[in-house]
Amino acid sequence: MANILVVDDEMGIRELLSEILGDEGHVVQLAENAQQARLARQEARPDLVLLDIWMPDTDGVTLLKEWQRDGLLTMPVIMMSGHATIDTAVEATRIGALNFLEKPIALQKLLKAVQQGLTRNSEAPKPAAPALRVISNDHPGAPSMSGNSFGSVAPAYEARHFSAAQPVAATPNNQFASLSFDLPLREARDAFERIYFEYHLNREGGSMTRVAEKTGLERTHLYRKLKQLGVESMKYAKRGE
Repeated sequence: MANILVVDDEMGIRELLSEILGDEGHVVQLAENAQQARLARQEARPDLVLLDIWMPDTDGVTLLKEWQRDGLLTMPVIMMSGHATIDTAVEATRIGALNFLEKPIALQKLLKAVQQGLTRNSEAPKPAAPALRVISNDHPGAPSMSGNSFGSVAPAYEARHFSAAQPVAATPNNQFASLSFDLPLREARDAFERIYFEYHLNREGGSMTRVAEKTGLERTHLYRKLKQLGVESMKYAKRGE
């Protein structure tokens, strides 16, 4: 987890980056202009800054120069712009910017640049995901594919999420088994997708990036799908179990 400062005068960009980075487990500070960015930098040194170039009060390159001049450029800075020229990007890099992202920012480019910045800033790597215990149909009590059961469609949740005190109905196998073929197709499909995405969110600790990779969906499509199904992604993140 890192403390990331996002500086951009467009509210939509700030909110989008905050949501994406928040889903990755980072603490995100937001600033809509250079003055707010100065205050945020003064109050708590961020581990990384995403800095827009074109802003109404002071542009990002000028702020970058200011930080360098005052000895405050102690964290990686990634510049962002939808209108900057190559010369501007080169200048920012010469001053000390680590990278330059062109708007609209592609998700994978953003995450890669952030990871590179945090690695360069000597951030500790994220802990590896704990091993999963997969329960096969040979396991006592595991549901079969007979009748209306979808028991073997998905492996069991990570074993640590369950204890003897928790109801067996919490497992995805039993949730699949409870689906009824008497439902209208749309309702049955929504019920299936809701269980499917909740399973992957729980398994991946709420990381939208990993869930998108596992399910083969673009991240924006995944956000829309979860909202449509009424699935709250944040309740699965960083459970601390």
